[in-house]
Amino acid sequence: MTQAVMIYNAGGLEPLGQVSLRHAVLMMWRGVARAFETVPGQYVGQFPRPRSVELVRYVYAKWKYERTGRLSPSTDNVLRRDRHKCAYCGRAATTRDHVMPLSRGGRTEWSNLVAACRACNEAKKARTPAEAGLRLRLQPFVPTLNDLYPNRL
Repeated sequence: MTQAVMIYNAGGLEPLGQVSLRHAVLMMWRGVARAFETVPGQYVGQFPRPRSVELVRYVYAKWKYERTGRLSPSTDNVLRRDRHKCAYCGRAATTRDHVMPLSRGGRTEWSNLVAACRACNEAKKARTPAEAGLRLRLQPFVPTLNDLYPNRL
């Protein structure tokens, strides 16, 4: 039971994260969540096997938002926005990179962050992409909730 199950807030529109299948079934058993999307014809004990679950009560997800209510530029969110592709070489990304390094006055904001593979991030160091001989393949942008979770509906 190691498959990931998406958790949605009450109402089913706000994705909160993922948990293991075991955790999702325990949440349904405790009555704090119900199956939102299931695998047809498959059950885990008495419960239909969930692909996603929805919380029974709304939870304010303060960890997902900045004080302004906008989406936070966390590493996970930057990777989601850039589809887990390195902005410099196109390979699988595992980290985020400040286009203008913090040490050079760059800020931790959506317009200055891109997903990067470890090799490109280490090669760039505290330089701009041009100084490091790297070409930025995409322009950073402020995403909407739909940009981060396009299949949520």
